[in-house]
Amino acid sequence: MKLVVCLLSSFGILVSSFSAQPNIVLIMVDDFGYECITANGGESYQTPNIDKLAATGVRFENCHVQPLCTPTRVQLMTGRYNVRNYINFGTLLRTETTFGHLMKNAGYATGICGKWQLGGEVDSPQHFGFEESCLWQQTRRPPRYANPGLEYNGVEKNFTQGEYGPRLVNDFALSFIIKNKEKPFFLYYPMILTHNPFQPTPDSPDWDPTISSENKQQSPTHFADMTAYMDKMVGRVVAKLDELGIRDNTLLLFLGDNGTNTGITSRFKGADYKGGKGTTTSHGTHVPLIVSWPAVMKQGRVSKDLVSSSDFLPTICAAAGVAVPATVDGVSFLPQLKGDTGTPRDWLYTWYSPRQSKDMTVKEYAFDQRFKLYRTGQFYDLGADDMEKQDLAASVLASDAAAAKAKLQAALDHFKDARPAELDRVFKDSGKGKDKTAKKKAKKKQNKEE
Repeated sequence: MKLVVCLLSSFGILVSSFSAQPNIVLIMVDDFGYECITANGGESYQTPNIDKLAATGVRFENCHVQPLCTPTRVQLMTGRYNVRNYINFGTLLRTETTFGHLMKNAGYATGICGKWQLGGEVDSPQHFGFEESCLWQQTRRPPRYANPGLEYNGVEKNFTQGEYGPRLVNDFALSFIIKNKEKPFFLYYPMILTHNPFQPTPDSPDWDPTISSENKQQSPTHFADMTAYMDKMVGRVVAKLDELGIRDNTLLLFLGDNGTNTGITSRFKGADYKGGKGTTTSHGTHVPLIVSWPAVMKQGRVSKDLVSSSDFLPTICAAAGVAVPATVDGVSFLPQLKGDTGTPRDWLYTWYSPRQSKDMTVKEYAFDQRFKLYRTGQFYDLGADDMEKQDLAASVLASDAAAAKAKLQAALDHFKDARPAELDRVFKDSGKGKDKTAKKKAKKKQNKEE
């Protein structure tokens, strides 16, 4: 009897330790498409640490985000489609509720490190719920790689002794994890890598620690080195979680923020695959998503379910037992992580507008795993035409295509009046793009910052 009681007590302790709020680490890579991961079928780069995560977790084959950095960041952090809250590139409305707020209010220690690009106020990260921050492109835009400039909790710090920005950010991530190992923490890690300029890393043969400009040593050939270094930084995070004995009850999510830079062509499943960043084709929106939570998830699974960047907030909240605001558009995919059916999406919706200068261009569409319908009426069979070269709008459709088109049209109709008019008024009145010179400067800035 004593043995039974002892076993039950031990089992209770084990269950208790894994049913408590998990640690959550969300890693997002900059300008990194689905085709770049070896586990996904990529053939150009070495990603052993990410591949190992895939082997010990769930690899999603149909995760789609926005085509550019800021639109994805806004959607990811708020769980809301851009149609509801996006004003312009480089801004997150300070009236928005983010997953930083929700996790902090639930008792989590909250930290963010990497690329910000969501408002230049000194208190921006803290305003949006992050107690600690180490960021690039918060209050200014200095170099990000060799000899970078960073902001620690809004305080600017310049490095001039051959330091490497991604390593400094990763050091902050590890320090945050160590500091908060005894309590639940949420670390949002939007990486600086692998965005251009494509420069050597400290592991590259041609690394030069004296570089002080992003205009030197640029070459697309360095993208492979940057990918390898990014993978190495992911490996350091996982190793630290293992070392501290908290890996099992840490939910770790890894994804890209948009497609790969258009200047990069990779080999993917035996064919060339050109990066599509900034475009609304799958090459611009299809990103890797790999999730691992050893205490809860079955290992080595592949999911074909559709996932949107708006789905991360509700998924994280569900894992932590945190209520989700009614205004959120995202759908939790936590059940799929646990091996259950869940409520997989029938379609994904996108409202995309870079909002640079006075450009009010909007691309709005809905798609499922095969077909895609734009608000303008363009209709594509993605299974046969992933680059969207043959518009089927005027074609006689087979029954499956016709049914899909009707379903997607209903999805678009649902969001017909979702855009608050005052958001566009705010954008028009923001003073951007007052003349052609300003518009050219804005476009040049976009090309650098995206």
